[in-house]
Amino acid sequence: MSINKTRGLLYRIARILGDYQAISSGSPRKMANRVGRRVTGRATGRFMRNLFK
Repeated sequence: MSINKTRGLLYRIARILGDYQAISSGSPRKMANRVGRRVTGRATGRFMRNLFK
């Protein structure tokens, strides 16, 4: 497995663990913040990808 694939796997695991942590806290505010940040991050990523394409 290459370093890039390993790094991608680690980032994916970290993202899943962050989601799990927000859900297991039981706080609706933390869950909503997590979802909002994920949506905002994706939208920003798509915008930046199109901007620098």
